[in-house]
Amino acid sequence: MTRRIGHFVGGKVVEGSSGRFGDVFDPNTGEVQAEVALASKSEVEAAIANAAEAQAAWAAENPQKRARVLFRFLQLAQAEMDSLAALLSSEHGKTVPDAKGDIQRGLEVVEFACGIPHLLKGEFTESAGPGIDMYSMRQPLGVVAGITPFNFPAMIPLWKCAPAIACGNAFILKPSERDPSVPMRIAELFREAGLPDGILNVVNGDKEAVDAILTDPRIMAIGFVGSSSIAEYIYSTGTAHGKRVQCFGGAKNHMIVMPDADMDQAVDALIGAGYGSAGERCMAISVAVPVGREAAETLMGKLIPRVENLKIGLSSDAGSDYGPLVTKQALERVRSYVELGVKEGAKLAVDGRDFAMQGYENGFFMGGCLFDEVTPDMTIYKEEIFGPVLSVVRARDYDEALSLPSSHEYGNGVAIFTRDGDAARDFASKVNVGMVGINVPIPVPLAYHTFGGWKRSGFGDLNQHGPDSVRFYTKTKTVTSRWPSGIKDGAEFSIPTMR
Repeated sequence: MTRRIGHFVGGKVVEGSSGRFGDVFDPNTGEVQAEVALASKSEVEAAIANAAEAQAAWAAENPQKRARVLFRFLQLAQAEMDSLAALLSSEHGKTVPDAKGDIQRGLEVVEFACGIPHLLKGEFTESAGPGIDMYSMRQPLGVVAGITPFNFPAMIPLWKCAPAIACGNAFILKPSERDPSVPMRIAELFREAGLPDGILNVVNGDKEAVDAILTDPRIMAIGFVGSSSIAEYIYSTGTAHGKRVQCFGGAKNHMIVMPDADMDQAVDALIGAGYGSAGERCMAISVAVPVGREAAETLMGKLIPRVENLKIGLSSDAGSDYGPLVTKQALERVRSYVELGVKEGAKLAVDGRDFAMQGYENGFFMGGCLFDEVTPDMTIYKEEIFGPVLSVVRARDYDEALSLPSSHEYGNGVAIFTRDGDAARDFASKVNVGMVGINVPIPVPLAYHTFGGWKRSGFGDLNQHGPDSVRFYTKTKTVTSRWPSGIKDGAEFSIPTMR
């Protein structure tokens, strides 16, 4: 009998009652390995009710006690790193070492959230006026939610739920239905760490579950990561229903390769950042921009053999450079983009479409593809492919290279490889992109800084993790106090001032 995955509500795993299920595949074989319950609106509403009932008592706990739960969760998750990574790899298709990185980057945000007693400190002004003191406090919003993607089934849920829980909120997690097992196990580990029942509920589902979260008045804030079209839908729908919303969408991350760059270092960076995790990363480098003809020829000469010799293998093979894509639909989508690129006139220098894994011909594997002579009017340049495909767009000079990521509709991440500090400084200052790497191909900030893209890569005013996460999951209350000894007799009819 096929394994079934339910929901996590009220501190325990519960079966789905909607009668609807989605398939969870083994990307290595193409076979269905489990069925995941798809929640109905009423099931989501029940989880929200459970969270709302539990939240007040959790918010009343002092922040040190909330931090201790996070500390215990860290210990439990680190002890289970190997099994969590194997589970994640088996459903997503990324290699086990890559899966461990996924989990670790999530745990780093939990570590940051352990500092919540300090992060929640407000401000205080003594004698702001005659006998008047003023102070501020940060208080939780109530019940909040996260809608998270398939490509980071551990990292993004932890980026969302850890700061929210630390701030005293209850959290509804709607993970991707493509690889739901790790989010479910995360909820179980939080319960084992001492998190009260109902503070973290996981509801698996599709659009019906998402719409229930977007429209329920008890949900005060929503965080989302996914495609830009869905991000825009969630942002507009959630804000129309009076919610605080942060949404992070698609990307087309460029890497500028200046003529003075260390070309071997640049190629290493492009191979890892462009093809790692089969390109299924919102921070993957999908566009290389060599500056000048000589740099372009040198770069292509070094890139082609490296792409041709990528080791594609089972996700369980630690020696693989990358494994399969997550689903057959994802594989077909990437192949169609490659076909479109050829039709549009780009030069396909390396064609990985016909790659087949011996003994696993039904798996969702694809070889690395490398395009040269891509132009900004081509669809493969404009749109996010989300697969092992790298496009080379040749720039005549630095100014043209700077303009490419700056004018693109996406603005998630960008990198420049150079030995020239002046060029790097100028680029970092001027480029119209939210996260910049200087000789760093994937510039994902550490947990105590904030993560977020610009333009159609980000919707909302506050970013993920770092100080912005505390701002997003709390509301500020400001208190002005004056005690009787400082109060003058008689009514005051003019607007109060501090004179």
